[in-house]
Amino acid sequence: MRPGVFLKLGGALLTEKDRRESLRADILRRLTGEITAWAAVTDVPLVVAHGSGSFAHVAVGDTGFADHPDDRLALGRVMAAARRLNVLVADAFLTAGLPVVPVPGGLLAVCRDGAIERVRGEVVAGLLAAGLVPLLFGDGAPDRIRGGAIASTEALLLALSEHVALARVILATDVDGVFEVDPHGDPGASPYPVLTPASAAPLLASLGASRPGATDVTGGMATKVHLMLRLVERCPDIEVRIVSGFRPGAVAAALAGDATAGGTVIRGRA
Repeated sequence: MRPGVFLKLGGALLTEKDRRESLRADILRRLTGEITAWAAVTDVPLVVAHGSGSFAHVAVGDTGFADHPDDRLALGRVMAAARRLNVLVADAFLTAGLPVVPVPGGLLAVCRDGAIERVRGEVVAGLLAAGLVPLLFGDGAPDRIRGGAIASTEALLLALSEHVALARVILATDVDGVFEVDPHGDPGASPYPVLTPASAAPLLASLGASRPGATDVTGGMATKVHLMLRLVERCPDIEVRIVSGFRPGAVAAALAGDATAGGTVIRGRA
């Protein structure tokens, strides 16, 4: 099978992260249309994932799961909240005509002491071989040491790269790339066009976790950049692009590998 594309739709893009279980239905509808239109004219394998936004992230805070990962009822509630958003996302894709199959991150990941030890990559590989589109999502997950953990989509991707060949990764979020200062607070801020493991080290210390008022239990932009740098170090032929899904056409351009997609590119070599 030829190398595929991994697309993540961020929780901050699909939901209003400071409002409980608040879906941006119009944004989701437009994005599923863009993605389905691209998929209809290519045979490139596609894996789609989405964050949990104001669904599971809020549930983590409500249940105290972050402080008590051994609380099995809290874990169940976090996973149920993640599933509620996934149902809405899957329905939107199916309505648009893309044959997605939900793959809960909590069942895909094998976690140990708060980290993803490995993933059941054969599940995703099997769906791709059948011509289907795996739809992964950030989730709570059983943990062999702590009882429970958070399986973020970026961490799932990093582990999945050992099982599925990828050419491009697109992270569609609520900001148009990686910035040294929060673009929500400074509209004049400019994104970094390109980041590499060599150039990004000074930047990581300055990146904020998430904007004030928003809940992100997976570490925000700093964690995303760190994990994507690890990905391109491990797989230097993969190109990662972080773009704003609020900008019409940006995700479609990124899927096609078009530089006009903008945002920030993360690659293994300069």
